[in-house]
Amino acid sequence: MKLTEHIRLLFHKEKEPFLRLHKILGFLPHDLSLYRTALMHKSMHKVQDSTGRFIHNERLEFLGDAILGAVVADILYYRYPNQQEGFLTTLRSKLVRRDMLNKLAVQIGLDKLVLHDERMSTAHNSYMNGNAFEAFVGAIYLDRGYSYCMRFMRDVVLKKYVNIDELSHKDENYKSKLIEWCQKYQFHPSFEIVSQKILPDRNTPIFVARVLIEGVYSGQGEGFSKKEAHQKAASQALKKIRRDQAFVHHLMEARNKLSQSPQEKP
Repeated sequence: MKLTEHIRLLFHKEKEPFLRLHKILGFLPHDLSLYRTALMHKSMHKVQDSTGRFIHNERLEFLGDAILGAVVADILYYRYPNQQEGFLTTLRSKLVRRDMLNKLAVQIGLDKLVLHDERMSTAHNSYMNGNAFEAFVGAIYLDRGYSYCMRFMRDVVLKKYVNIDELSHKDENYKSKLIEWCQKYQFHPSFEIVSQKILPDRNTPIFVARVLIEGVYSGQGEGFSKKEAHQKAASQALKKIRRDQAFVHHLMEARNKLSQSPQEKP
């Protein structure tokens, strides 16, 4: 910490919040209100600013999502100068996906600072820390600029908590991950092959698969094998689950409706 920051902190009336953020960030924030907003989930709907507007982190999450993608792309571009676009895109997706951000938020201690309604369901809680992580990056960008976002992700987060080279060689079993998620939150998934076609220029079949969760269409994919088609359909479903809370709410409603419907007699 620089001498000027030491002096500023010594006389600041909110020393404790600054110290907590400094421990996570590796540097002192300038505008504490940005970080408070980043850590405010929308379930805390009674918190208002001086103009009467409700305070929550969704706008900062939107901004942080874009900044995070750019920063990670920047880091990977220079880390792997001989790799092609496909490799870089896949690795970036692994680093910014929702379950990874949830994990990183817990590792850096961000989860302990997020404010939310304790009555939130477990399924909704699964998004909260990852969303707050993105909002946190948005707050850093507005507070200290792009270079500090880079410094935070490269030196504080990725260097300490992620083995990027190991992650780059890790194959993803999306179908297994989707099934695990469904089991954890008590949803029922089903996979089916909906069509099969032969490419005109080669005697090779293409399979089209889709996945339903509680009977709700959740994803579709094509592949040269049924397994590949299932994996791509599961990948699409996971993207919806990680990014769209309204979709998960729809799944919950479908599950509840099915559980409440009378069972048919044999």
